[in-house]
Amino acid sequence: MAAPRLSLLLLALLGSAQARELPPATYQRIAEQAGIPAEILYAIALQESALLLRGQLRPWPWTLNVAGRPQRFANQPAACRALHQALTTTPPTRIDIGLTQINWGYHGQRFASPCAALQPIRNLRVAAQLLREQHRRSGDWLRAAGHYHRPAGGAPAARYRQGVARHLARLKFPLPPATEARP
Repeated sequence: MAAPRLSLLLLALLGSAQARELPPATYQRIAEQAGIPAEILYAIALQESALLLRGQLRPWPWTLNVAGRPQRFANQPAACRALHQALTTTPPTRIDIGLTQINWGYHGQRFASPCAALQPIRNLRVAAQLLREQHRRSGDWLRAAGHYHRPAGGAPAARYRQGVARHLARLKFPLPPATEARP
């Protein structure tokens, strides 16, 4: 029973993002709940964890980045074991987790445990919250995406914004309009 349910969850998360199609339904639902554009959330997931599957780039939920080295695992238990091992040898601020590569050192308090950050829905919800928080500061969704990656901004945030913009353009998603920043 769990295997078919997991397969359906994976299909909903990975979806198929052909040109001019909407982001997968899971991204749309989570983005709507958080009040953010689904296209930005999906482009961030692609920027952070994309894997070429059947000729298409798709976000991969069991991705870790440990000290700058990306790692992808076949399933959540394998990723969880690797995550626990990484936490014994690597500073938490050098470990990013899941679909949207949430940094454990800076945002681990948003999860019940390290492996909870590998749960796709929870990972997307936290990413949506972080993106919303950054948008309140900037009023611009692409700028918020850059600050999602690097809150201090600078060249790394600018490069990240460019990567997210490339995903939006490749998928023919329109750039979300800027709004006024809130104090």
